[in-house]
Amino acid sequence: MPKVTFIEFNGTEHEIDAEMDRSVMQAATDNLVPGIDGDCGGECSCATCHVFVSEEWAERVGGPHETEISLLELAPDRGERSRLCCQIKMSDELDGLVVHLPEYQM
Repeated sequence: MPKVTFIEFNGTEHEIDAEMDRSVMQAATDNLVPGIDGDCGGECSCATCHVFVSEEWAERVGGPHETEISLLELAPDRGERSRLCCQIKMSDELDGLVVHLPEYQM
């Protein structure tokens, strides 16, 4: 099972197993990762699962689509590697993925 590591703004790490073909947000909420709420249930209609993809993973994860970009524009800490983790599906290729949580999602 692929693993994903969430790093809180304060540096606390949460390495969890993520089921194949489920979103990174689902993995976080299933494992009670603090700071990932997923209020919309993964429908890409809120920004409560905002993460920063670690630089070494950015190319493999890819960039956000148009709807995701419009939601990320509402995020106060948006950066060039910002993504909504409900839009990132886990796969063997993403085993070991590392994402960072913004300060405002503590």
